[in-house]
Amino acid sequence: MKIKFSFSYLLIALSIIFFTLQNITVWLFSYDLLLLYGAKINQFILEGEIWRFLTPVFLHGSIVHLGFNMYAIYSIGPSLERKYGGTSFILLYVIGAIFGNVFSFLFSSNPSLGASTAIFGLIAAQGVYIYKNRYLLGNAAKPLLTNVIFMIAINLYLGLSPGIDNWGHLGGLVGGFLYAWFAGPSFGISENLFGENVVIKENKRIFLAATLILMTASVLVGLGFLLSKLAI
Repeated sequence: MKIKFSFSYLLIALSIIFFTLQNITVWLFSYDLLLLYGAKINQFILEGEIWRFLTPVFLHGSIVHLGFNMYAIYSIGPSLERKYGGTSFILLYVIGAIFGNVFSFLFSSNPSLGASTAIFGLIAAQGVYIYKNRYLLGNAAKPLLTNVIFMIAINLYLGLSPGIDNWGHLGGLVGGFLYAWFAGPSFGISENLFGENVVIKENKRIFLAATLILMTASVLVGLGFLLSKLAI
C-alpha cells in the first residue's frame, strides 16, 4: 500500500526533532543552543541574523507549547494541504511564519519562538477559502466561517496572557490572509462526458504572489531597521 507524502506531518516531525535537540543541548551545555541561535531576538536580527524571521517556527519553549501547536497543525494542516497542494501549502506556512515574526520584530521587544505564527496563517487561509467559495458551499459556509472567526478571536484573546506573542499571531494572520487571497485555490466546475463535477482549481500564480508578499515583508523589516537606527 502506497503512503501519500504529507508536508503537514513532516512539519510536525521536524518540530519534534528540533524540540528534542533543544533539550539535548540543555542537557549537554546547560543552555538551549537552538533557542539562542534561532529564536526571534530583535537585538540579533538588527545585527544581521535575518534567518530568525523563519527559524523560530521550529522551536518551542515547553512540551505543552509543542503539544498545542502540533495538535493545531494535525487538525487543520492535512485538509488545507489537500486543497492547496504541497508546494503552495509550504509557501503559505513559510509566509505565515515570516510575517508573524516580522510583526513581532516591529511591535514587540520580547524574544519569541513557536509555530503559532504559521498556524495563524493556516487559520486565516482556511477562512479565506471558505469565504471565496461560500456560494458553492451553500448553507455550510456561514457556520464554517463563523467557526473560523470564533477560533481566531478566542486564540487572540488567550494571546493577551503574559508571555504570549500576540503580535506574532496577528502577523501570521496577515501573511496567511494575503497569500490565501491572492494565491489560494478555489472551487470550479469541470465538464466531462458524464456531466459537471465540482473540482478544486489550484492557483497558478503562487510563486508570483509569494514573491510580492515576501517583498512586502522585506520592506517592513527595512522600516524596522531604519527606525531602530533613528532611535539611537
